[in-house]
Amino acid sequence: MDSRRWGGYSDGGIETIYLYGLQVVVLIFDAHLDLSFNALTFNRDLRQPLSAIRSSEVGQVDLPGRGRSTVCFPEMRAANIGICVATQLAGCMKPAGPGGGWNSSEIAWSVAQGQLAWYRSMEQAGELYQITNLQQLDSHVALWDTSPDEAPIGYILTLEGADSIRTLDDLHLAHSQGLRALGPAHYGYGRYSPGHDVKGPLTQQGRELVRMMDQLGMILDVTHLSELAMLESLEIFSGPVWASHHNCRALVDDPRQLTDEQIKSLAARGAVIGMAMDVWMVVPDWQRGKTTPADRSDATLSALADHVDHICQLLGSANHVGIGTDLDGGFGTEQTPADLDSIADVKKFVDILQQRGYGEDDLQRICHGNFLSFLRHAWGD
Repeated sequence: MDSRRWGGYSDGGIETIYLYGLQVVVLIFDAHLDLSFNALTFNRDLRQPLSAIRSSEVGQVDLPGRGRSTVCFPEMRAANIGICVATQLAGCMKPAGPGGGWNSSEIAWSVAQGQLAWYRSMEQAGELYQITNLQQLDSHVALWDTSPDEAPIGYILTLEGADSIRTLDDLHLAHSQGLRALGPAHYGYGRYSPGHDVKGPLTQQGRELVRMMDQLGMILDVTHLSELAMLESLEIFSGPVWASHHNCRALVDDPRQLTDEQIKSLAARGAVIGMAMDVWMVVPDWQRGKTTPADRSDATLSALADHVDHICQLLGSANHVGIGTDLDGGFGTEQTPADLDSIADVKKFVDILQQRGYGEDDLQRICHGNFLSFLRHAWGD
């Protein structure tokens, strides 16, 4: 497995390019973070240092990952995550997944609107900046390049699971609020689509939703869709498609992962696939809630790099790979690679790719370039 075939320099270039050193600091685009879910469900003030958040949760056992969180604004800045795709997460799926157990779409809509209110409050506090169009994207990238210490973290609003959309009128309203991407499914059976863990096509409501997303120019996130629903969505939807947080089924055989054929189909649509750092998606035979990083010497960021290698070798380029950590997706360090203590350690992942021979151009693509190019195409005139 020689990833140097996509690199832009020889072996000696590894010593002369310092992506996290003084010469080049790479902007990271994280395509999937559940920031509002963590703030409101876990009651975490993400402005605080990670140590303070963890200390405040000592002895709490009500939710997974208590006292072991990995995401906060200071740690995101330490990783140079200047842009993320941030979720609203409130579903009605049965059986319920994380954040998905609400008993009516009206309750779920209200929860999602509360999450939006939190994003607005973080904008007012100067921590976040909502990006909804190409002009805002380009101006934010320029600001982050020149004055990252002064710039807020940019976020693009997405909805993970569509159950909170009561009717298609809500989709229009959500779009006016800045919602730019949507994944119709999460876990279990939803109002619009089955999730990856169950079988079946889109519902009739789901087909209408996807068509309306197309009319509004929204991004379809195929993450969590059942295989049949994904296939159907790609047939119905003609607009921009991405897979915000997915890894490879060829390496971890689970319906949550993308098959090689799905990867090829997505690439043919110009999609970018964000590599997820939830470790059960990184190495095979991981039992959530039982296996720990200490149990598995192979559960490392290097194993995640294998997924990058697989996609690049399958497609012949690094043009469809990005980062979508999902590191705040209802778990903590009990379910992350052993060499990752916080989201700031994303830089270790980039270093591993560099050591494998990925050139500067490809590393820039993986870190941010592919998703930025995707958005410039999707939002361009």
